[in-house]
Amino acid sequence: MTSISHSEVLNTRPVPKAKTRNLSLDRARTFLTLIVLLHHAVIPYTYYGHTDPRSFFGFDMIVLATDSFFMAMFFFLSGLFVWPGIARKGPVSYLADRLLRLGLPFLICAFTVIPLAYYAISLRHHPEIGFAEFWWTTITKGPWPSGPIWFLWVLFSFDMVACLLYRLSPNMLDPINRLSLYGRRRPAVFFAVMLAVTAAFYIPGRIHFGAGSWFEFGPFSVQQGRVLLYASYFFFGAGIGLANMDRGLLAADGRMAKVSWDWMILTIVPYYLMWVLISIKRENLGNPADLPDWYEGAYAVCFTVFSVAILFLILAYFLRFAQSGKSVLDLMQADAYGMFLVHYPIALWLQYWLFDFNLPATVKAPIGFFLTVLASWAITRALRQIPGATKVL
Repeated sequence: MTSISHSEVLNTRPVPKAKTRNLSLDRARTFLTLIVLLHHAVIPYTYYGHTDPRSFFGFDMIVLATDSFFMAMFFFLSGLFVWPGIARKGPVSYLADRLLRLGLPFLICAFTVIPLAYYAISLRHHPEIGFAEFWWTTITKGPWPSGPIWFLWVLFSFDMVACLLYRLSPNMLDPINRLSLYGRRRPAVFFAVMLAVTAAFYIPGRIHFGAGSWFEFGPFSVQQGRVLLYASYFFFGAGIGLANMDRGLLAADGRMAKVSWDWMILTIVPYYLMWVLISIKRENLGNPADLPDWYEGAYAVCFTVFSVAILFLILAYFLRFAQSGKSVLDLMQADAYGMFLVHYPIALWLQYWLFDFNLPATVKAPIGFFLTVLASWAITRALRQIPGATKVL
């Protein structure tokens, strides 16, 4: 398939050195953070998250799209820097850094941010309950939901697996990296392989567990049918990042940065088919709790194609326009992680406040989104002024 030799791949593995910023990937990560905030801002005004008396079908379209790709893409982007990080620091030091960066925020958020967020939901049903009582019940009796911070403990688990694999063999992900180097000229080949692998990991889990099954143990939760999907994205990212990324699939002068319409078509078609299947579920199947295997399998195929295609579409866009001048995404880049951590109670309390206003969903959701962005950004900026906070945020 390619004339690139094994020794050439090994020669591309970076020597330990200080990290350098990649503008296109930074912008993609910040963009995804804003997508998370948008997702949580519009959910109350959708078919499934109908916690507000107003709704708008356009928000259902947004939520279907975002839920079908953004967390998988976060794992992919996180994986890009894993192998070079382990090579530079060593597995033990790398995990210690990740424990500080992921474990500490998870612990703090689980005891503060998450109960504060879900208290806004509880007040709708139990207006008499005080926060102290709600907090104690959540911590001691449950349920103790994790909200979006489930991503942190799952990512740390993948980091631990990566360190173990690195100790077993630093060359374990070389096949993915060789594919990435080939993908510089033929990104469609990388797309096809990634699609096949992610489908193989996701489709059986979707059929077995269904779409709504979650593993839950205290604040530790994850969608069971997607765990292997997330793992596959993470390790594809790790394989690409094994060698210098500017020589492979994500090279600024590679074919990936010059192709966009192909990825857009591959994104739109499965997205449309997912809506067709949703319509069949509601109109023909009666919207049952347990769906037949053929339906789950068909939906999983469309989901997988859409997820990989939109990943390529977004990466292609930011690779193409990486040098297109200043962007508001650049201003937010350093604060994006903190915004992800603190935004959830802001979003939910704004929705609680907006609930009683006689406003259309198309007014409520934008107000909630923009105020969530501004408030979470301001809070993160303030938190990052605390000595040592930048090592975590």
